[in-house]
Amino acid sequence: MSVIFTIIGILIVCALCAYHRLSAGYTALSAFIAILFLGELLGHYPLVWLLWATISLFLAYPPVRQKCLTERIFTLYKTVTPEMSRTEQEAIAAGTVWWDGELFSGKPRWEKLHDVTPPKLTTEEADFLNGPVEQVCTMVDEWQINHKDADLSPEIWQFLKENKFFAMIIAKEFGGLAFSAYAQSRVLQKLSGVSAVLSTTVGVPNSLGPGELLQHYGTKAQQDYYLPRLVSGAEIPCFALTGPEAGSDAGSIPDFGTICMGEWDGEQVLGMRLTFDKRYITLAPVATVIGLAFKLYDPEHLLSDTEELGITCALLPSTTPGLDIGNRHFPLNVPFQNGPIRGSDIFVPLDYIIGGPDMAGKGWRMLMECLSVGRCITLPSCAAGGAKSIALATGAYARIRRQFKMPIAKMEGIEEMLARIGGHAYMMDAVTTLSTAAVDLGEKPSVISAICKYHLTENMRTVMNDAMDVHGGKGIMLGPNNYLGRGYQGVPISITVEGANILTRNMMIFGQGAMRCHPYVLAELKAAALPNKQDALIAFDKAIFGHIGFALSNFVASKWFSFTRGYLGHSPFNDETKRYYQQINGYSANLAFLSDIAMGVLGGSLKRRERLSARLGDILSHLYLASATLKRYADQGRNKDDLPLLIWSMQHALSEIDYAIAEFIRNFPNPVVRFFLKLTLQPFGIWNKKANDKVEHAIAHILQAPNPTRTRLGEGQFIAETTGNLLGELEATLKLVQKAEPIHAHICQALGERRPFTCLDALADEALTAGIIDEDEATLLRTTEKGRLKTINVDDFAPDELVIR
Repeated sequence: MSVIFTIIGILIVCALCAYHRLSAGYTALSAFIAILFLGELLGHYPLVWLLWATISLFLAYPPVRQKCLTERIFTLYKTVTPEMSRTEQEAIAAGTVWWDGELFSGKPRWEKLHDVTPPKLTTEEADFLNGPVEQVCTMVDEWQINHKDADLSPEIWQFLKENKFFAMIIAKEFGGLAFSAYAQSRVLQKLSGVSAVLSTTVGVPNSLGPGELLQHYGTKAQQDYYLPRLVSGAEIPCFALTGPEAGSDAGSIPDFGTICMGEWDGEQVLGMRLTFDKRYITLAPVATVIGLAFKLYDPEHLLSDTEELGITCALLPSTTPGLDIGNRHFPLNVPFQNGPIRGSDIFVPLDYIIGGPDMAGKGWRMLMECLSVGRCITLPSCAAGGAKSIALATGAYARIRRQFKMPIAKMEGIEEMLARIGGHAYMMDAVTTLSTAAVDLGEKPSVISAICKYHLTENMRTVMNDAMDVHGGKGIMLGPNNYLGRGYQGVPISITVEGANILTRNMMIFGQGAMRCHPYVLAELKAAALPNKQDALIAFDKAIFGHIGFALSNFVASKWFSFTRGYLGHSPFNDETKRYYQQINGYSANLAFLSDIAMGVLGGSLKRRERLSARLGDILSHLYLASATLKRYADQGRNKDDLPLLIWSMQHALSEIDYAIAEFIRNFPNPVVRFFLKLTLQPFGIWNKKANDKVEHAIAHILQAPNPTRTRLGEGQFIAETTGNLLGELEATLKLVQKAEPIHAHICQALGERRPFTCLDALADEALTAGIIDEDEATLLRTTEKGRLKTINVDDFAPDELVIR
């Protein structure tokens, strides 16, 4: 019995060492001390000593370990590890690891997150938002743009050029605005609230495209020529990557160029013959300079000893002979400029390559690094801005619209939808703020950008669906007074572009996350690739045993978390958010542990088990979304009025994590491992549930009347109460309704009957005649009725108005 107690004591000591991530040497020393103590207490047991001495020798003395153990593991590792293509290697190498790495660590350092200064606009950036951005929003007529012209007006195009909307990312030395990522995000949020065509038109040149690529990789001659012209609007850029045979799998583009001699401006020069077929290219129909991605070959070795150079990026003026900019695409009734670009056997000089001949074959790395930044900003910001405007509009409409003699906002079915809309909008804005802050710190967060792109566009789809359900007929009848319909039609566009969401969730988030964020996986891969066998063995030994210690630590932490639910865990704050921090710590350990189990048991086949890797990606994603939400709450002064929004967002994220873990375990192919994981992580089942009815009622109450929390939720959106701005008119009517309701109640009480909140103009006349109200109150009721009717009514048309001629 004493032997058993001794072994149990040693295991407890080892578990504590693993939990605190002590090195193998310190673990061996701690166990040695434990044996001494237990031996004195319970008796000496030579067998235990001998066993531990042998194990310690292997664990704590690298030369012995490498010879007897690591060498065999290394050989096995090289046989089971799948080879990565060049494009996969470049995608993994691109970008940087930031807070996503902390979430993958099993022990996130919260001080690192909260030490990040909340981003702020400079005076110049704030003036731009309050000046040109506000002004261009007043110029928007959505019905004219979408239904009649299928384009922005010439006045808007000119205004955008004159005010450098296409130059937010371009450095000041070239005349650009050089705005921060946060400022770009705020601009796009405001624009997306009034027009998807406008926000797309502005967003694309400021994301992945010629401007971004030229600044990072262009030659001085290219920069000096093109960047000032892009700033002034003399050049309109587009970037052509996607084609009929290569959509989400952009690395398989069939478009090619062959290095050869050819005639250019009457002289024989070294150049390329390009053949390509691109589609879905935003701004292509109006572009004057085309960024083009293609595979470059050098069969005659005129430039390099390598025949297949790889993906290359070049700039082609739209006037290039043989270049065919085709007709326009028509993306789901949201007519931003988009179309195909084609060319067959076009000859251009080598200096058309972005960065010149030295950058031949380096295009994929260029694209991956720039895309990791652009995906953090453009689509997530447009989604967040849309969600914020929709939250304000839907809350206002639900308060104004009456059924069964009460505002529909008071119906519990509507409250549920308003809560989802408000909760998602709160979280989405938090995510864009944190992610753009990372970019402004110099990060290129490739994994975070994939999380942002997928989850914010998907959440926008949820928000839009709920808003349409609340609005009912008001939402589905298109016309000059419909502020939802075109957005509802266009939501799938954001789901599809810049990497389809199916691909992003199932392959990219965890696929890149496991390689980039895990502290040891990439080190193991790099060690295996070292040419010198001894160097490789030493590096691999350090990585693999660090990995083993990491896995053991996360196993212990996960097991502890499953029994304590994190109640004894660390939190940077001792308030209403404490439990959320504690749970994220535990789920972080769960993620790291599950990832190691999946990679260890399934090996290379994990790449093909997309649903399993997608669930691991969901855990990482919701950990990031929850972290961003907590960061927002802290940065905004921990205002308790915002608690319902925080609670809803956190409960949503944590319940999604619980569900993802449960589904991962349930679908794991090995039954023994499946049982082990269930026993380790969820022995008592799922703990976290969605927010309760009380929280959702509080959010619905926030959205349906002006208040500071609602103002913070919609901060930065275009809601100016001017004629023609539908959201501004809606806000103005909401305020009128709020003022009119007490007057209406007073009239009903005086008349001794409950009247519906309709025909307020007639009721005003009746009450004024009866001396119940004064003229000012009657005028308020009449104005309110006018605004109320405009809010609930929909457009109709003569038959010939809808015929396209």
